[in-house]
Amino acid sequence: QVNLVESGGDSVQPGGSLTLSCAVSGWPDSVGWVRQAPGKEREPVAIISADGLTKYEDSVKGRFTISRTNARNTLFLQMNNLKPEDTATYYCAAFRAFVLSTGWVNYWGQGTQVTVSS
Repeated sequence: QVNLVESGGDSVQPGGSLTLSCAVSGWPDSVGWVRQAPGKEREPVAIISADGLTKYEDSVKGRFTISRTNARNTLFLQMNNLKPEDTATYYCAAFRAFVLSTGWVNYWGQGTQVTVSS
């Protein structure tokens, strides 16, 4: 059984930085982050495989970095140069395969809120 618990959501100003964390149990191979803005569908943001390969959604490339501890029990999302359009609930997710698509998610965390506003 996979269990995912996020933390680190906060309110920040545009241009600021924030790091999200996710406590991971159950040894899923590929894990990542999915976000959902108000009134919009869930959007995959980033994914990391068991051997460290990564993929990013185009709008966050160069600004966000996904990583995990060697023990694979904690997942991180370092977010830099945050923009108002990054405002969303961010979910930690386990994927059935290394595919950056919500259709491949089989476990979800409860979500943590990120608000980017001046």
